[in-house]
Amino acid sequence: MSFLEVSVHGNAITERDVQTGTNRETIRRIRARWVFSAARAPVAEGVVSIRGGRILEVAQRADERGVEDLGNVAILPGFVNAHTHLEFSSLAEPLGEPGIRLPEWIRALMAWRNSEAGLRAENTIQGLEESVCLGTTTLGEIAQTGWPQAAFESVAVGAMVFLELIAPRPENLEMAMEQARRHLQHSHSRWRRGLSPHAPYTVRGELLDYAIALSSVHRVPLAFHLAESREELELLRSGTGPLADFLRELESWDPGVVAPPARPLDYLRRLAAADRVLVVHGNYLDDDEIELLAENCDRMAVVYCPRTHGHFGHPCYPLPRMLAAGVSVALGTDSRASSPDLSMLAEMRAVARKHPSVDPRTVLELATLRGARSLGLDREVGSLEPGKCADLAMVALPDRGAKDPYELLFDSDLPVVATWCRGEPVYQAPAQV
Repeated sequence: MSFLEVSVHGNAITERDVQTGTNRETIRRIRARWVFSAARAPVAEGVVSIRGGRILEVAQRADERGVEDLGNVAILPGFVNAHTHLEFSSLAEPLGEPGIRLPEWIRALMAWRNSEAGLRAENTIQGLEESVCLGTTTLGEIAQTGWPQAAFESVAVGAMVFLELIAPRPENLEMAMEQARRHLQHSHSRWRRGLSPHAPYTVRGELLDYAIALSSVHRVPLAFHLAESREELELLRSGTGPLADFLRELESWDPGVVAPPARPLDYLRRLAAADRVLVVHGNYLDDDEIELLAENCDRMAVVYCPRTHGHFGHPCYPLPRMLAAGVSVALGTDSRASSPDLSMLAEMRAVARKHPSVDPRTVLELATLRGARSLGLDREVGSLEPGKCADLAMVALPDRGAKDPYELLFDSDLPVVATWCRGEPVYQAPAQV
């Protein structure tokens, strides 16, 4: 039998085994006005108990010993940004005016990427630091060859790093395949690897099938931009239109990369053979495509980027229809090339405004638990449940009441005030004077 001696040290509790004289791992308990676990109903005056970097318990606790009261804030799971391109994080504002067409935006993007400003590894570091300050603790990052691995090892956030693969011409295939193989050779405790064959108009069928095979063999996820714009649909359907005209201007373009008539459904059927797939954007998916995604919701997810969607002026996103059909949906910020910042809280608030019929608990899940599930990381992160990593985002709440506590989160412009990773504070907002 073991006898425990409990002692309180500031805001932590230590259990000491009297017989052996050894201390167990310290338990840290923090209280907030509301705790949103993303796994069950919000808890008023909830206490999150943490031991060894993992969640021990989420509950209402009357016991005051060793509890740190954070006051009028909400504790949430650290946000999961399922889709971003951190290389563009030094941009001060999105490229182009609101409503810009995709070909013109790609042209501006390529020019910036080829500029001196677009070649700096510091851009990714800046994006990682911004993400942490905005409550994000897990990222689905689309990276280029030569991505700064050291940057991801220097921060506490977790990441799924998808290597972007582009090969529109036959002579590009072997190099892209070799890059994919090399990317999958190593792993790290803070980041894992995936592949991102970019889009139907930049990836030959041979490369797409190769990436799907690698995904299946190595059990890694794929990210694929699909049904992003009307121009893309026209290109697939007939090989014509503004996107086709723009691509023909590029020396790297080969019309053989697309075989009209085609539609996103053709690509989804092929992608269904992969281990796991994130369909990025999906702004123009039709009923058949939504049905296929719903049928494969355990392995295929759509990533909705609300403010990027707004920047391009697309019609209203079919989020309620997707959710009603059973599609797995996650949220992402995309990049600063199409969104004002990397705030997942702002993305959730945009969803709450644009789609008032969606249950606010679901809105939170899109940026936490469902995002983690889309990346295959939901056993570790995405909700505040016993055994999961103590990745937390603390959000300031307004000094008012509300019938629904989610209103305090989404009908507000108050910021993230702290971020914790693995039970340790990694960001604290400066105190207001």
